[in-house]
Amino acid sequence: MRQDRPSETAYRCAVARARHQVCDIDRIIDDPIALKILDAPKAEEIQSGVDQGNRLERAMRLALAARSRIAEDELHLAIERGIRQYVILGAGFDTFAYRNPYPPSKLRVFEADHPSTQAWKRDRLTDSKIPLPASLTFTSVDFETQALAERLAKTGFRLDQPAFFSWLGVTVYLSRDAVMATMKHIADTMCKGSTVIFDYILHPSELSSFERMLTAGLSWRYARLGEPWKSRFRPDELVRDLTALGYSRVEDIGADAINARLQLPRTSGQVYRRPGHMLLAQL
Repeated sequence: MRQDRPSETAYRCAVARARHQVCDIDRIIDDPIALKILDAPKAEEIQSGVDQGNRLERAMRLALAARSRIAEDELHLAIERGIRQYVILGAGFDTFAYRNPYPPSKLRVFEADHPSTQAWKRDRLTDSKIPLPASLTFTSVDFETQALAERLAKTGFRLDQPAFFSWLGVTVYLSRDAVMATMKHIADTMCKGSTVIFDYILHPSELSSFERMLTAGLSWRYARLGEPWKSRFRPDELVRDLTALGYSRVEDIGADAINARLQLPRTSGQVYRRPGHMLLAQL
């Protein structure tokens, strides 16, 4: 990542979310901020209504929308359980905070991200005249050198109250040790009842030959962008290791379960594919 600009993958995810709002008939998630947060030329290109993505790119943007929908559905369930803090790890251009239906007394949102990505996003919010809600707090954190709990606490996060963490589109770019270290840090520092949801890519040994070929191609593509994939997981090992860290409920959510939860018209087919999984872990 260059120090004067956001992650390339973070920006591409933002573009994909905006395209989903314009180009896909069966909308998985409604996001009126997705276009506004982009720079004007890109937003105008998308608004032209011409779907410039190929079949693979369409599948990827549907998967991005699906993982956000599942995460936000789980967030709403957590709020019903009494959780009042939401931390978006590696927030990138996530837009939940700007369409958050809850008042500050019901939910505080913390966007935790690398300083470069966060600064660029804040400039875009200003340029686009997207107001900053009272419920939002920015937490600048370099995950490689700074402790998450310490940085959150300095921006008003309550360590003595449970929180919901979403961590989307990040783990594949971290080593396995880094992923587990983050999960251990949350287990060691956060209040009981706190919950984490993240997505990950299955280990090659879990995939068919076609799926291995597909993920190899995607891995090569992102490596060329300077953001190589570094970790993939076996579900049974992940559940076992997180349980050992102290998580009392660990639920692996595969592609079939995700598609079933979305309840889209049958014409949409399978929008989330098997190489991708999500995992919910509660302390």
